[in-house]
Amino acid sequence: MISLEWVKDYIDISDQDLRELARKITESGINVEKVITNHIDHLVIGEVVECVDHPDSDHLHVCQVNLGDKTTQIVCGAPNVRKGLKVIVATPGAVLPGDFEIKASKIRGQESNGMICALYELGLEEKTEEAYNRGIEELDKDAPVGTDPLKYLGLDDTLYELDIHKHRNNDCYYHIGFAYEIGAILNRPVTLPVDDYKEVKDSIEDNFSLKVDTVKCPYYTAKMVRNVKVGESPDFIKRRLIAAGMRPINNVVDISNYVMLEYGQPLHFFDKKKLGDKVLVRDAKDNEEVVTLDGKNRVLKSSDIVITDGEKAVCIAGVMGGENTEVDENTTEILIEAAIFDPVSIRYTAANLDLRSEASIRYGKGLSYEYTDKAMRRACYLLEKYAGAEVLSGIVKHDKVDKTIQTVEFYPEDVNKLLGITISEDDMKVELGRLDFPYELKNGKFIVTIPKRRLDIDPNVNDIAEEIGRLYGYQNLVSTLPRVPIRRGDYIGDVKYRKQISKRLRRLGLNETKTYTLVSPELAKMFDYEGKEHVVLPNPMSVDKSVVRTTLIPSLLNVYDYNKKRKVKDIMLYEIAKTYDKAYNEESKICGLMSGTYLTNGWNINQKVDFYVVKGIVEDILDYMGFKNRYTFELGTCSDLHPGVSADIMLDRKKIGVIGKVHPKISKDDIYVFELSLQALMAKIKPIKYKEAPKYPVIERDCAFILDKNITSGEVVSTIKKAGGRLLTDISVFDVYTGINVSDDKKSIAYKLTFMDQSRTLTDEEVMEAFNNIINKVCTTHNAELRDK
Repeated sequence: MISLEWVKDYIDISDQDLRELARKITESGINVEKVITNHIDHLVIGEVVECVDHPDSDHLHVCQVNLGDKTTQIVCGAPNVRKGLKVIVATPGAVLPGDFEIKASKIRGQESNGMICALYELGLEEKTEEAYNRGIEELDKDAPVGTDPLKYLGLDDTLYELDIHKHRNNDCYYHIGFAYEIGAILNRPVTLPVDDYKEVKDSIEDNFSLKVDTVKCPYYTAKMVRNVKVGESPDFIKRRLIAAGMRPINNVVDISNYVMLEYGQPLHFFDKKKLGDKVLVRDAKDNEEVVTLDGKNRVLKSSDIVITDGEKAVCIAGVMGGENTEVDENTTEILIEAAIFDPVSIRYTAANLDLRSEASIRYGKGLSYEYTDKAMRRACYLLEKYAGAEVLSGIVKHDKVDKTIQTVEFYPEDVNKLLGITISEDDMKVELGRLDFPYELKNGKFIVTIPKRRLDIDPNVNDIAEEIGRLYGYQNLVSTLPRVPIRRGDYIGDVKYRKQISKRLRRLGLNETKTYTLVSPELAKMFDYEGKEHVVLPNPMSVDKSVVRTTLIPSLLNVYDYNKKRKVKDIMLYEIAKTYDKAYNEESKICGLMSGTYLTNGWNINQKVDFYVVKGIVEDILDYMGFKNRYTFELGTCSDLHPGVSADIMLDRKKIGVIGKVHPKISKDDIYVFELSLQALMAKIKPIKYKEAPKYPVIERDCAFILDKNITSGEVVSTIKKAGGRLLTDISVFDVYTGINVSDDKKSIAYKLTFMDQSRTLTDEEVMEAFNNIINKVCTTHNAELRDK
C-alpha cells in the first residue's frame, strides 16, 4: 500500500489527478490494483455549543452543534461529548465505511440531524476496545468550524494498492522507490529526505564489537544511540503507518517501521543494556530455540541465521527479533541494526517458521547496500529529533558486498529489434534520463549504468529494452503478424494418447472424473497388484491425503460411493492420470469403473454391466490403439478382485493391467473395474495394413465344446487358430452354457468360425477338412467333447 501524501515528500505531484496518474503508472508496467481515498463527502468540523442529557436515556446526550453555516441538533452516545468540544460531524448524505448512510432521524423521540464521529467509524483507525472507550475524536480548539476535518487532520490521503509482478524487486515496496517510478513517468526529479544528525564524542567502537561468522550475511552495520525517551510518535508518523496498514506503538518502534516503508530497508532496534557489548551473527544450530517478539517459542534449523549476544540467540535474522532484547518503555540505549542477509535463506526461514513479516518480505527480495546506509542515517536523524536520542560517533560494519558497477552496452537497433518498433536515439536518451539510468553514448553505442536500487535489472540489453519500451508506451507498439512457417499442430507424447483414449471412452458411454493424486494409507494398500513401494508425505495436509497413489482404482471407488449416496444407480466412470512410486517413476494409467445398467433399449430390454461388457470395452480400446491379436486375458492375481471374475491383461505376453469384479470383502455391490498402463500402449505400434473388401464369399461354421471348467476360452481359441490354418479368418464366442445336460464340473462354449480365401471361392470339402481338423485338435488337446445338442 502506497500513500500519495507520503510520496509528495519526495516528488511534486500537486498538479496531478491521482486517478489519472494511477492509469499512467499501470500503463508503464506497475499495476495499480485499486485507488483508495479517505475522502468522505458531507463531513464537517463542528462545535458543540450545548449538551444536555437525553430525557429518555441514561447514556445519550442531546447536542446543539454549530456547523459554521447553521446550528443543528444531534443525539450522541459518546461518554466524552461535552459543551465547547470541537468534533467531526457526518451530516445527512454522508456514506461511512460499510455503506452506512447518515440520515436525519429521531432517536427515542429526539430529532437527530447527523452523527458525531470517532476515527474508527470513519475507517481511519482500527476498532479496538481502547478506541471504543475513548469515544468521539476530540479536535484541537483552533480547528476551524465548517471546514473539512480530514484535510485539517492531514488524513485526506489517497492510497494505491499495488499488484507487483513477482520478478519486480523491492523498489516498489517502499515510498522512495515508488517516487522514482513516478519520477520516470512524469520526468521529474526525486528528492531524498533529510538525514543530518549530530554525533557525540563517545564512539560506538568503545561500547560494542561485531563478529560475522556466516556467508549468509554479506553486509552488517550498527550504530548506537543513548538517552532515548520512549513515548508517543508524532502525528504524521502515526498517520502514515496507519495508512500503510501498520499499528503505531511508540516513537522508537514506529521510527523503525517508518524508515522501512520509506527506504525499503528493514531495521532492528536492540535494547543495548539487555543485549550487552557484542554481537555474533552466525548460522543457527539445529533445534536451537528463541522466543520472538510475538511471545512464541521458535525452534530453528541450521539453515537459519541468528543474531546472538555471543552465546544465546537474540533475533532471527531478517524475520523477527527476540523477546530478550525487546525495546520497552524503560529503554534508554539502542543498538541500531541495518543489514543485508541472503534472500533465499530468509524466504526459507519465514516459510519453515510460518512467520512472514514485513521485514522478511523485503529481505527475501534482496536489498541495496546504498539504501542500507541511507536508512541507517535516516533512523539516527529521526531518533535524534523525535526521541531525544544522542548518536554515538562511528559505525561498526561488516562489508563483503560485491560493489562491481553493472553496465550494459548496446546499439539502438538492438533495442528496436527486440521491441519490434523504431525508437530514435534521441528518444532513448529521454527514456534513460527519465529512468535515472546514467549513460554514455560513444560511437553510436549506449553504455548504461544500472542503479543499485534496481536489483531486478540484469546487465543485458533485454532488460534495458523492456524498461525503455514500458516508458515509451506499450500502446505505441505497432501490432504486426509474425512471419513463420506454418505446420500442422498436434499433441505429442502421452497427451496425444490420453486425448485419443479419453474421446473413445466417452463415446463408449463412460464419464470422465478427476481425483486427488494423494490418498489415505488405507486406500493406498488396496489393489496393490504391482507391489510398488509408496511415497509417504513427511508433512501432509491431512491423513487422508498423505500417500502418493500407485493405482487409480481406490479413488474411483470413492467417487462411486459419493454418487451412490446421491441415488445415482448407473455409474460409468473413467480417469486417466499419473501415478508415482517411491523411486520417482512416473506412470500414466487408464482406469474405469462400471456398475448398474449399461444400455437401455425399450422398457424391458436392458444390458446390465457384467464382466464381459467391461472386457468388451477394454478390447475396443486395445483394438482402437492398434493392438489387435497382440493381447490376451489370463487368470487374475489381484487379491482385491473377485477370484472367479477377474483377469490380468497381457500385451505381448507382458502384464499391463487388470480387469474384474471388485471383491465382495470390499463392496457387496456388483462393481467392475479395469486399469491399464498408458505407457505400455505408447509402445511402438505396427502400422495398420489395409486390405480391400473380399471379392469372394465367406463360409461360416458353428461348433460347441464341453470342457472342464478350469479351461479358459483363450486356451481353446489358441488351439483353434493353430489348427485352422490360413483359411480360418475369424473366431468369435457366441455362447457359454452350464446347466442341464452338462456336468457340474463342465461348461459348454460355442464358437463361430469364419473361413475365406482372398483369391478364390472355397469348396465345402476344403472347409470341412479344416473344420474337422479343428474339432479333433481341440478334443485331443483339451480332453473336450463336441456338443451336439
